[in-house]
Amino acid sequence: MSDILPLPRLLVEPIVRAALLEDLGRAGDITTDAIVPPDARLDGVIAARQDGVISGVDAAVIAFALIDPAVRAVVERGDGARVAPGDVVIRLSGPARAILTAERVALNLLCRMSGVATATAGLVEAARPHGKASIVCTRKTTPGLRALEKHAVRAGGGSNHRFGLDDAVLIKDNHVAVAGGIVPAIERARARAGHLVKIEVEVDTLDQLQEALSVGADAVLLDNMNPEQLTRAVAMIDGRALAEASGRITSATIGAVAASGVDLISCGWITHSAAIIDLGLDAA
Repeated sequence: MSDILPLPRLLVEPIVRAALLEDLGRAGDITTDAIVPPDARLDGVIAARQDGVISGVDAAVIAFALIDPAVRAVVERGDGARVAPGDVVIRLSGPARAILTAERVALNLLCRMSGVATATAGLVEAARPHGKASIVCTRKTTPGLRALEKHAVRAGGGSNHRFGLDDAVLIKDNHVAVAGGIVPAIERARARAGHLVKIEVEVDTLDQLQEALSVGADAVLLDNMNPEQLTRAVAMIDGRALAEASGRITSATIGAVAASGVDLISCGWITHSAAIIDLGLDAA
């Protein structure tokens, strides 16, 4: 069992409730209600059908509870746990109608978040032998699911970048173009931001990096640089700012990126394109 802290129910429940409302539609589960007697009971397990790292357990449990609090869910493997085919994640018992009605939403969230956690864990493991870099996610998340997906990144051993536009300044290439350059963009941001707000700027070249360093950027996003350029950039930074590598980084390329000495490696695909992990509900 992992010691990763769960998300507050107050945050997770509205997400799950919205998913259930979408699935139930106007008339509810007309298939289950027609076939399953009201007093029927079901014992079942949600189990892994492939290797992976689990996330989304709390969301799945809440889905069953929202349909009927009488459903009993026992978590065998929580967020951050590694599983192999056949490993039980959640044991369920209670009203059959409720379990069958909530099944799809619970599995959608659990499979999706476990996919994000598994993809993250793969990158963490591939980078670990080559440097100190942390793997971080981005704002390229599924609308409405950001909190769950960023939690899944942590379950996979990664860390979180910005949660939203309001918690840090990240000056991208289009901001630079509109502002008329890196220096004026950073100067304007610093004049507006509070004293606790960090300022990061995206750079594509070493010349741009020098400009960013000259006005004291707190972090620099080294975008689409090759390992040789990244190594030179880290030497230029020399500890004066956090160095973040980004741009089409995969498990095949992350070792060379980490070896450059960067502090952070950001990957959008771990939240926007990670394959789900196959988990299923079967009667016990």
